[in-house]
Parts: sequence; structure tokens; C-alpha cells
Amino acid sequence: MELTVEGKRVFAATGGRDFDPALPAVIFLHGAGMDRSVWSGQLRYFASHGWAALALDLPGHGRSEGPALPDIPAMADWVAAVMDKAGIAKAALAGHSMGALVALATAARHQERVSALALLGAALHMPVHPDLLEAARTGNHAAIDSMVNWGVGRPAHIGGHIAPGLWVAGASLRLLERGDSAVLASDLAACNDYAEGRDDAAKVLVPALVLIGAADRMTPPKAGRALAEALPDPRPVEMAGAGHMMMVEKPDTTLDVLKGFLAGVKPV
Repeated sequence: MELTVEGKRVFAATGGRDFDPALPAVIFLHGAGMDRSVWSGQLRYFASHGWAALALDLPGHGRSEGPALPDIPAMADWVAAVMDKAGIAKAALAGHSMGALVALATAARHQERVSALALLGAALHMPVHPDLLEAARTGNHAAIDSMVNWGVGRPAHIGGHIAPGLWVAGASLRLLERGDSAVLASDLAACNDYAEGRDDAAKVLVPALVLIGAADRMTPPKAGRALAEALPDPRPVEMAGAGHMMMVEKPDTTLDVLKGFLAGVKPV
């Protein structure tokens, strides 16, 4: 599905179903340098089970027109603008990594538009090492290599995907290679510069799932637990054996957790 937001083309996947804004809505937000495809398994389920489900390509990512937005608050305001164009009054937001920061900021800045939050691989603050920022800024492939090495849990580096023949680490590498290095650099800088996490968490008025990968080396479990403690109504869940890319490393387990959480907050 394509929309025009602030004069730019925006692409959103609908899980293979016609989008109906009259249904309860859930919006999925991807991480730095990625696109909507990381949510494909979870998106299809919700689109087929009574939700108006959208997985967005953020500006400059996937099939959405650039440029990339420079900071997390700007991305949050953009999400609200997308909701306006799609005819969505209120939505549950599910975000991963940078997308989780965007979801958190949206819930703080546009409180009346958010019905629930699901924050995956998230922390109050996501500092990025200067070497990684510099590698991304100069288009050095080491930036992508580092993100995959650290972002994918150790078991998923050697196999174990539920679909025979699929390799999480290799697919993650190709996904990041497909994007623009300047967009990745902008995303990482936005994560590094976002300092409002604790203040934004305190403003959240809705239940918030915090899904923590027990083997996450990019946003370690202690960071996820600190985020949960800062939220007024947290629902922390720790997933055994999962790294930072939990929704592609363990898609079925991630879906089960999301199903259980969103079933409890779905409007009737």
C-alpha cells in the first residue's frame, strides 16, 4: 500500500490483506538500516486475524521515498502523520530497536493516538560506538558486519531457522547491504542522540510489552529491564536464546508473545 505523507511516497506492507482502517490497528516499525520485511511473519498473522496491520518503511528505507529523518522525535511525528493519511485514529505500535524508540516517542508525543506499545530489543538509551558511527558515515562495510555479528544471537549464526535453508545472519547482512549507507549512518546517529527515553517512558499512558532477548548483545537484558522499570504499566518478557533480532531469529515465539499481549489490549 502506498501513501503520500508530507509530499513523499510512503510504502506500507499490509500482510497480504486489504487494509481496513475500521478494524483495530497495529503498526510495526523496523530498526536502523532495515525495512518492513523484518516483520513479515508477524504481520501476516495479525492481518489475517482481525487487525488492520501495517509494517512501515520509514523514510529513505525500503520503498519509501527519502531522505531519512534526522532524529527520533521527527520519526515519531511522521508516524502520527502516516496514521492521519491511513485513516487510523488510534493504533498499537510494535517497534524493534530504533523502531522501539520511535514507538516510545510516538506514545509520549501523541498520547491519544496509541492504544498499546510492544518494544522489542529496546533500551532507554541506545549509545552507538564512535567506530561504528564512523564506519557507517564513510560507507565502510565493517559497519554492517559489526551490526550482524552483534545483532544476531550466536545460535542463529550457524543455523536453526524454522524454515529449512534460511540463514538469519546471511539474510540480515543482505538486508543491510540493500539499504543506503548514508541512511544507516543517519539512523545510528539518531539512536545515539536520543536522550529523552526516560522522560518519554514516564509519559506513556498505555500497557507496554518489553520483549527482551536473553542473548541480546546490542540492548542487553539489563537495559531492557531498566526500560520496563521506567514505564508506568510494563509487561516485561525475557525470551531464552534470542539475540537482538528476535523476530527473525525466533519468529514463532515472538509472534506468540505479541499475540498474547495484543489480545489483552485489543479494542472490542
